[in-house]
Amino acid sequence: MLLSIPPKYAVSEVVGYIKGKSAIHLARVYGERKQNFTGQHFWARGYWDLTVGRDEVVIREYIRNQEVEDKRLDQLRMWK
Repeated sequence: MLLSIPPKYAVSEVVGYIKGKSAIHLARVYGERKQNFTGQHFWARGYWDLTVGRDEVVIREYIRNQEVEDKRLDQLRMWK
């Protein structure tokens, strides 16, 4: 995920907001299933961030191609 965060917001605030809202949404969507996630944590406690400057174009391209690359690696693993 590549985000542009204005300087007035802390990275930890934005990540906490995204993790919190997405966890609540998933709990609402899948909360009525036989197996729910009560007492379990959807997200890991931590996160990793990186400041991007001149390599932004390369990183954007990497993210766009990630699904294709994952499928390619899955195909390679089938033969091991």
